[in-house]
Amino acid sequence: MMNGVTIGQAAAFVGVTVKTVRHYHKLGLVVEPERDSSGYRRYGSAELLRLVQVRTLAAAGVPLAEIGPLLDADTALFTIALADVERQLTERIEELIARRDTLYRLADGDRALLPDRAVALLERIPGLGFTADDVATYREGLVLARALVPESFDDYLTHVEHALEDTRLVALYKRVGEATAWEPDDPRIEELATAAADHFLANPALLKTVTGLQARTEAATRYTLIRQYGADQTPAATRLSVLFETKLRSAGIDIPGPSSN
Repeated sequence: MMNGVTIGQAAAFVGVTVKTVRHYHKLGLVVEPERDSSGYRRYGSAELLRLVQVRTLAAAGVPLAEIGPLLDADTALFTIALADVERQLTERIEELIARRDTLYRLADGDRALLPDRAVALLERIPGLGFTADDVATYREGLVLARALVPESFDDYLTHVEHALEDTRLVALYKRVGEATAWEPDDPRIEELATAAADHFLANPALLKTVTGLQARTEAATRYTLIRQYGADQTPAATRLSVLFETKLRSAGIDIPGPSSN
């Protein structure tokens, strides 16, 4: 009776493919047996045990490059090395869970880019009478705001949540949405800018929805990028925004402008 089994039998016993066994040989993880008198390589108990060990560690997620030193280490070092592998696997698991959660959020485009609190705000404003286009523009503005001024974003959301309780302000915002379709020289634009500025100045708490997105650095650049995204959709919207901010600045409200640092 011949001692040992062929490479095909060894692979089948261990639960891997012949190609995998040969790959283990190439990496030096398992010593390739010598050929017997018949010219076949026969795998004995020692080789099969080593194959099982390598396959088990590889299946557990241990990189192949680390398996050899791990198996060749003494008991104490093996225990330490396994603890390190466990730590690495835990980190990978946490990373994969985070990626999975991101994929779940991608099912809802808003949740992929905004925190739940901002999403809740977006879900609320259609009920106040804003159009789908208004919501879309505001959504994209929030995404920019969160990216450019993250340190102020939560406070800004608080200010907006409170502002939406102001029915007069909500009516003005709706009017602003309508104004984007006006001609830029329409006299109603200046009237609306004045009405909006007067309302904000009469209610100082509302001003934080305007000033709350000022960054600590590059204030003018970041603020302008956020504001202009929505305001520059049409010439009328641009003129309305400029007039509104000019009136607030003339009243002493600090809003970043072209000359700001």
